[in-house]
Amino acid sequence: MSTNVLRTADGWWALRGDRAVPVDTKAATTAELIADRDAVREAALSGEAGTPVADLVALSPVTTPCRVIAQMVNYRSHARDSGFTGDIPPAFFRKASGSVSGPGEAVVRPSHVKFLDYEIELGLVMGAPLPVGTVVEERDLPSYIAGLVIINDVSARDVQLTKTQFYESKSYPTFTPTGPHLALLEPEDFAHLLDLRLRLSVNGELRQDRTLADMIVRPAQALTLLARFQTLDPGDLLLTGTPGGTALKAPPKAVEKIGALLPPAVKWKTFFKSQARNPHYLHTGDVITATISTPDGRIDLGEQRTPVADANRHPR
Repeated sequence: MSTNVLRTADGWWALRGDRAVPVDTKAATTAELIADRDAVREAALSGEAGTPVADLVALSPVTTPCRVIAQMVNYRSHARDSGFTGDIPPAFFRKASGSVSGPGEAVVRPSHVKFLDYEIELGLVMGAPLPVGTVVEERDLPSYIAGLVIINDVSARDVQLTKTQFYESKSYPTFTPTGPHLALLEPEDFAHLLDLRLRLSVNGELRQDRTLADMIVRPAQALTLLARFQTLDPGDLLLTGTPGGTALKAPPKAVEKIGALLPPAVKWKTFFKSQARNPHYLHTGDVITATISTPDGRIDLGEQRTPVADANRHPR
């Protein structure tokens, strides 16, 4: 069974139901904690009463700096929403690790961003080096992946689309809420990955709801493709894509064909004028709730609950 770990300003905690037991470790980083799994197991199995989880303020269980890499259009439902047909070539992009924030920290919308979107994703936390040229089979996953976390890949769509710039549009501070739990997996847990269900709500309204069975490029293949050109190290983070249900959706084909005939400045002005009527983009005061778990609770990454704030009202 997986072991859930929480990180606070006071250190690391192993979770047992609604109680948390401090982990006796000197680990300051996620990579160091992963290397001290015995201390985590000892805390999880101890008879100590522990502290109520509700009394703890969770930080991101993934410490920075680290590599933050994401897969693009990796769920069939998201591909349909995005207007893709036929085969979709696997693609990756980077996010700044400075965008990683805690599971209860506000998502801060920069003052120039008008179209702020959400994307729930399963994050894979590396537990071993992945050298360039590595080929990963399904049976090898326990050798490379230490654990799982909830990620919200927050996106400034007006920056992303007009600049075709993923790095900037997804890398502002607080644009990668992470946690609350780092689920450290045992080898037998990997057989249950496809049962994981990703659910995201905004103000209680369910927006995204899919299992990993909807995924196009699954973790072993993704790591193999990534290792063609990218080394990963323990504590690095791979975001594995988002299901359908984001605020941004492709326009109807007829509208898309007309837009292709317009000069870029006119096309984007027209597109975002129509998007302004879309009520699903995030606004100040909204609360995003995200969960990832298997139906039987064998793997449960907790609940991420993040409010949305405006930059000029939320100084950092």
